[in-house]
Amino acid sequence: MSLKLLAGLLTMTLSAGFASPAAAQEVLPFPAKPSGSTAEQTMQESIYRPLPPVNHLPKDAPNIIIVLIDDVGPAQTDTYGGEIHTPTLSRIANEGISYNRFHTTAMCSPTRAALLTGRNQHRVGDGQIGELANDWDGYTGIIPKSSATVAEVLKEYGYSTAAWGKWHNTPVDQTTAAGPFNDWPTGYGFEYFYGFLGGEASQYEPQLVRNTAYVEHPRTSGGHNYYHLSEDLADDAIHWLRQQKAFNPDKPFLMYWAPRGLSWSASRAERMGR
Repeated sequence: MSLKLLAGLLTMTLSAGFASPAAAQEVLPFPAKPSGSTAEQTMQESIYRPLPPVNHLPKDAPNIIIVLIDDVGPAQTDTYGGEIHTPTLSRIANEGISYNRFHTTAMCSPTRAALLTGRNQHRVGDGQIGELANDWDGYTGIIPKSSATVAEVLKEYGYSTAAWGKWHNTPVDQTTAAGPFNDWPTGYGFEYFYGFLGGEASQYEPQLVRNTAYVEHPRTSGGHNYYHLSEDLADDAIHWLRQQKAFNPDKPFLMYWAPRGLSWSASRAERMGR
């Protein structure tokens, strides 16, 4: 399956990729598969005949990679005409589709909420960053369960879903080890998450979460004798992908990749007096 880099909303992919022969489902989750067996008064009289599995995806359903990088404009990488050489990004983009009219909100949490749901950030409670969540409509910092994320939709259709890196879509008072966990990544359709919940993290001593538990980062990363968060995220994602390939090679995947290595650059820190 080819990889698709989607730098915009995925609603176009869903409507185009699943049009035929698979029909779009207006209400999710799908109804449970009925039993094909017949129960009688005794086991001898009963007929055990399970129906075949139901597949809601076409055979050529693509793998999907969403790459979201903070503080990097589209004109910076040579993938989109900039001066910074990014061969890996170019290779992924060339194997799939790139959209160039994504609606960025110029802030972390709102942009993420809009990207993941395909809706205006205020409609999904993220008109401001999660640290400033409040009681005003559109600013609660909580994506309502009535607005499904792309991960929730694709999971119901049969995708494996996972996210790495920066989340920043949970109110800060809900990010302790005690939860609640409904608004963590695993509560929004991601079957696996490895990264950090807030807006910032050290690249060398990050406070990391795996699914719904805080974990210590490895001592080394990327085959080196030192640790760096971006390498750690890549190592973990590669491990996850190898497991998917080994156990269910025909199942497509959604990877939400949101590193933070380029945010708060040295020049920006100098301007901020940091």
